[in-house]
Amino acid sequence: MSQNILITGAAGFIGGSLLAELVSRQNGPIKTLNISAIVRSEEQAQALAKLDVNVIQADLKDEKSMSEVILRNEIDIVVHTASSRFPTMVSYMIKALGQRRQVSGKETYFIHSSVSTIFSEEGGWPYGEVRDTDPIFAKEKEIARGHPVRDTEILIVEESKAQGVTSFILAVPTTYGRGRGEWRKLSVNMPAYIRTSIAQKAVYKFEVDGHPPATHISDLVAFYVLLIEKILQKEQIPSGEQGYYFVTAHKAPWWAVMQRVAEALYARGLVDEPQTRVWPSYDVAADTLGFPRIFMKAIGTSSGDLVAVKSYRLGWQPKWDEERFLNSVDDEIQSVLDLDTVKPSLFADPASTS
Repeated sequence: MSQNILITGAAGFIGGSLLAELVSRQNGPIKTLNISAIVRSEEQAQALAKLDVNVIQADLKDEKSMSEVILRNEIDIVVHTASSRFPTMVSYMIKALGQRRQVSGKETYFIHSSVSTIFSEEGGWPYGEVRDTDPIFAKEKEIARGHPVRDTEILIVEESKAQGVTSFILAVPTTYGRGRGEWRKLSVNMPAYIRTSIAQKAVYKFEVDGHPPATHISDLVAFYVLLIEKILQKEQIPSGEQGYYFVTAHKAPWWAVMQRVAEALYARGLVDEPQTRVWPSYDVAADTLGFPRIFMKAIGTSSGDLVAVKSYRLGWQPKWDEERFLNSVDDEIQSVLDLDTVKPSLFADPASTS
């Protein structure tokens, strides 16, 4: 029996790359999916029109709109890549999936794309090393509310349980590489540093050397596909309170990365020196890079001792490691020079069309 899947953020880096992979699958359980994709603007809808999918232009923050999208298109699985925050947004989708489950009698699923920085000291995580097999939900509830990403995760677990929806939360790390989507093919983090370095004619690093978890976009997409296949095959895998998955392939030694960027940009004549400088402050860095000040320290210096266990147990086999990542820095620069034409939207209101 075929199932219907909805991808939010389908014009984005992760959502677009996942959509491209699903569409390209010619065998296996994925080929039985009926795919719908949500975008924000008419221009994005036109870009995705060439694909053999149902493209929907909708407001994710409008409850009536999202309910109609899910019920009218008989959606069984939602993969939410549009934003890691905005609890009300995910609440609308989960409630609609609950209604879909009642009407159809079929199981419904919600896959949420979160961020790994909330499991770092800079992101407000007080417990140190964390494995995705730990009681993460219980630990998150012990932390004071107020962080939009963590509040969203708590709501997902609680609302999904109330609605009878099976939920999964993926802690997405720093993601790099050239995406395969029809609209945005670049991530936010690395391109921002490269773009800013070229504009400033200098490469800056932070006074603290972060070592955040990282994953190439192809490896990240491979895990999404693996998880979707497990769902389609009706395999019993951890979900709900036990449904946290760390999709971490390796660490990104940030000072080493910035040094590689400095050397590569200097070789191209795009910066004045092959060494890095230190940002004068986090606020200056945030304003220059285009990131919110409140998140800058966590984005720029976080490490986080995350240990992925369950993702590997499911059979995930990432192909990229730290050495390969460091050796690909010049490719990242070339991608920015080739493709940096779409305004980053990670911190934008998902309902906007900017």
